[in-house]
This record gives sequence, structure tokens and C-alpha cells, in this order.
Amino acid sequence: MTTPEQKQQTPTPAEIPFTTPQAMSRYVTDTGKILPRKYTGLSAKHQRAVTRTLKHSRNMLLAQ
Repeated sequence: MTTPEQKQQTPTPAEIPFTTPQAMSRYVTDTGKILPRKYTGLSAKHQRAVTRTLKHSRNMLLAQ
């Protein structure tokens, strides 16, 4: 019998917690602006989740 392989999936942008600004750094510029979908390659749903999460972390003074 073969066992099914366990693939380690990276978390989707919606699953990244707002308390880890290092994980969100790939979605912002050096000046702190949120990158558009054109550059991130995310779907509209994930882009909204990233924006929501980044704004939440900014309000908690965790990200710049």
C-alpha cells in the first residue's frame, strides 16, 4: 500500500496573521505602500484579504 504524500502548503494571503509583518513584506513597497494585483499576482479575493490584513496591522502599529 502506498501512503498519500503530505504536501506542505504555504498559507494563502488570507491565512497570514496580521501579527507577522515580516510575512506581509512581499506585498508592500519599501515606503509601505500596498502593491497592486498587477505586481503581486493575487486573485481579487486574496488581494482584498492582504489589504485588510495590512491595514489591520498598521492600525495596531505593527507594520509601517
